[in-house]
Amino acid sequence: MELRGITKRFPGVVANHDIDITIHRGTVHALVGENGAGKSTLMKILYGMQKPDEGTIGIDGDQVSFHSPADAIARGIGMVHQHFMLAENLTVLENVVLGGEKLHGIGAKARAEILKISDRYGLGVRPDVLVEDLGVADRQRVEILKVLYRGARTLILDEPTAVLVPQEVDALFDNLRELKAEGLTVIFISHKLGEVLSVADDITVIRRGTTVASVVPGETTPKQLAELMVGSELPSPQTRESTVTDVEMLKVEGLRLTTADAEGVERTVLEDVSLTIHKGEVLGIAGVEGNGQAELVEAIMGMRDPDSGIITLDGTDISHLPTRTRREDGIGYIPEDRHRHGLLLEAPLWENRILGHVTQKPNAKGRLLDLKAARADTERIVAEYDVRTPGIEVTAASLSGGNQQKLIFGREMSHHPKLLIAAHPTRGVDVGAQAQIWDQIRTARHEGLAVLLISADLDELIGLSDCLRVMYRGRLVADADPATITPEELGSAMTGAASGHLTHSDNDSAAEQEPRSSQEGESE
Repeated sequence: MELRGITKRFPGVVANHDIDITIHRGTVHALVGENGAGKSTLMKILYGMQKPDEGTIGIDGDQVSFHSPADAIARGIGMVHQHFMLAENLTVLENVVLGGEKLHGIGAKARAEILKISDRYGLGVRPDVLVEDLGVADRQRVEILKVLYRGARTLILDEPTAVLVPQEVDALFDNLRELKAEGLTVIFISHKLGEVLSVADDITVIRRGTTVASVVPGETTPKQLAELMVGSELPSPQTRESTVTDVEMLKVEGLRLTTADAEGVERTVLEDVSLTIHKGEVLGIAGVEGNGQAELVEAIMGMRDPDSGIITLDGTDISHLPTRTRREDGIGYIPEDRHRHGLLLEAPLWENRILGHVTQKPNAKGRLLDLKAARADTERIVAEYDVRTPGIEVTAASLSGGNQQKLIFGREMSHHPKLLIAAHPTRGVDVGAQAQIWDQIRTARHEGLAVLLISADLDELIGLSDCLRVMYRGRLVADADPATITPEELGSAMTGAASGHLTHSDNDSAAEQEPRSSQEGESE
């Protein structure tokens, strides 16, 4: 595959400028660059979602022009987007066959093919589950299966490891090597430079919309790649300076939550969860996605009503208060899924700056919105947090995923919260922005901010947390010392395996009732 002179302009910004890339059949080709560098736009061009203003695309020696993704699919190209393209009210099977009904029908034959692909690549996909009942990691697996179901020979994977623990990353990379061995090509977009170096055969670096280097993994380092991307050394979140006080900011006691699945069967997603976070403390929650982390966050935010339990913020019982009141009382919120719970994608940036804080300054003056002040503060956030945008009137949908994340982080930190609920705060951001977010969390923590941190980046969890707790099957089952535990040990504990650097959690009622050996190797 050859891309020559690819240029794409949008109002007020040039997303791609004169990009040249050569991709060889049967290889894993990594594409790296900072947020807003133009990676996603380039891949949308290759997938037929955008048409280049200039330049040519060659596939197997033929010059092609795609008018839609259907044209790209016909040439064997499939794309798994950073933000998934799934219909939540449909089942996995319905999502996979949608638009591809002619391949294997919509019934037993399609189900058999889905299970065959799922088993072959270890995806663990269940055809009859509603997508809205799946966690982020499972949704990603459905997207990968969709692409393979359509017979893609070239797979574009945009940030595929963002939600995976180390063992899952290793399994994915094994799958990619199998695909490569069968002659398939993978275009791999990631900000995790260590992973890029371990899996890629070739690496192309994009900066400010144009190619700046092509390198071979064996001849470069993460530090050198970071310098090519953003001109700075690869940062580390590691810090051991304690700022923990004895003032309890968040106390959760005996939280229990049940929910009904698509078939109406009730299941327990949180069981006897208790935790305390003090002023100046970062409490990290580690766990494979789908083990109750999302439900815990939503219960604390007032988005779900638990069956029992007490939630106390700075000495006040907030268990029955609405989400808006909890926000006004000092809770900042960075959601797991920024598109579903963090942004209005078709609204301009200044309206998204108001979102969740409509009653607070500078967005409000008395009972009225202060739009002039909100716009001015949006300009400040854009500048302070380096949100790459032509202006605050563009829609949130026009930003790259990393720049959307920086906007949300800037919005929440601007209200000086007492407690920050941070679910994957650096998901999809480049190494430079990641370092900035880490520094902001450290600074605010030093000033007394309490943080509940949930992240799939185990280095981030270990580096930023004062205390680590492991969540498994809706329970907090173990505690870990960030100063001694390794990412590998933490990743094993997340799947139910024991570790020498973990201690039994006091409220692990499940462990008292069933042997640890019965849980090993299992996760929901």
